[in-house]
Amino acid sequence: MCSSYSAVNVSHFVLARPSLQAIQNPNDLQLQEKAWNAVCPLVAKLKRFYEFSLRLGNPPYAPMQHLEREQALAKQFAEILHFTLSFDELKMTNPAIQNDFSYYRRTISRNRLNNQQLEAENEVNNEMANRMSLFYAEATPMLKTLSNATTKFVSENKTLPIEDTTDCLSTMACVCRVMLETPRNRLNNQQVSSQSAEIDT
Repeated sequence: MCSSYSAVNVSHFVLARPSLQAIQNPNDLQLQEKAWNAVCPLVAKLKRFYEFSLRLGNPPYAPMQHLEREQALAKQFAEILHFTLSFDELKMTNPAIQNDFSYYRRTISRNRLNNQQLEAENEVNNEMANRMSLFYAEATPMLKTLSNATTKFVSENKTLPIEDTTDCLSTMACVCRVMLETPRNRLNNQQVSSQSAEIDT
């Protein structure tokens, strides 16, 4: 799963600014076309984020199976949490994400009424758009997905003591905390910035 979300990089997420102008000027065809061309790649990314949230809620293995199969589970767990918090922070600080997606949905609906078929409709159909809209309406959608996945696992595995799940999560959280508290494992902000720059180049 880690390899699947590494491709969906929050740091390279760019919003489609022209959609706000297009909403305010619905009769400007040139502006509408510019906004549409800008918002379609954004919606494709939003779809990938949403599909990743679905995989978080339906992992291929139960937590105990992961412990047996995955050698770097604590690191993976930390990376998933880091991605979750980074994504939700981006979402909370950028209301334009929902504005852009609303513009996309309105444009699709308007063109359907005018019997115009848009290539981008194949990317996100109406049912998917409705589910994505509910997902992005949450204040912290990825964190809610993780919380729901944990609750679902506990409720569907009533024969397992709830302590198995909580102990597993708390153990991994403690490992992450110890790693952060160990001076040789910590990087200062300058080191992190320089390493990020090297990765980007």
